[in-house]
Amino acid sequence: MAIERRTLCGLPFDDVGFETALALVATARPTDRFAYVVTPNVDHVVRAARGSADLARMYEGALLSLLDSRVLHRLAAGHPARPRAVVPGSTLTQALFGRVIGPDDPITVVGGDAATIAALRRRHGLSRLRHHDPPMGFADDPAAFEACLAFVEEAPARFVFLAVGSPRQERLAQALVARGRATGIGLCIGVSLAFAAGTRARAPAWMQAAGLEWLHRLVSEPGRLWRRYLVDGPAILPILLADRRTRRRTASAR
Repeated sequence: MAIERRTLCGLPFDDVGFETALALVATARPTDRFAYVVTPNVDHVVRAARGSADLARMYEGALLSLLDSRVLHRLAAGHPARPRAVVPGSTLTQALFGRVIGPDDPITVVGGDAATIAALRRRHGLSRLRHHDPPMGFADDPAAFEACLAFVEEAPARFVFLAVGSPRQERLAQALVARGRATGIGLCIGVSLAFAAGTRARAPAWMQAAGLEWLHRLVSEPGRLWRRYLVDGPAILPILLADRRTRRRTASAR
């Protein structure tokens, strides 16, 4: 299936709906050469615009790059590069566990605490889930980073959930592709496993639909997320305006 990849504010986004994205991810087999899925949102766009060129390259290398932000989707109304739909990573993860993953499917998880993993096993009856929780700062420790890669590569998995935060999880995914030893499909999904496990409450459906999931998360974790949402997040407005101006100038110069 051919999917159009568009560039919005410097990051790639695939023009695909939720059910199509889920169906594509669901085709993964434990013997497939490793590929990965990313779900960029406002935070990722802002970081990329502020000079994180590595982040853009990691997203370019993804099998799928899915728009995770309803806020960005609404702000980009009328933008020629806006994808047709929002495909939240948390919703995709929950759908995989609820509709696709079977009890005997081989699953690998990097990140997440022991309580979350235990709840995930119980809730979904998973018998073949392998878990590795790397130490803090692992991304800057060559030995710890190598241990993560080796853990994923040691056993074939249908799905590999990378839940160590951005850009660490994307770095792991990119390295796994480059080494060519891992199998299955990787999902860079951050906190989504906690929602799928039921150890953390997601925003009510009405808040999700209204584009207010960020507010629910801010109220739930103000100490960790206040800067992301209240200081860095608003920078998306000038970034989006600059992207529109650049596109208009490019179009008029043709």
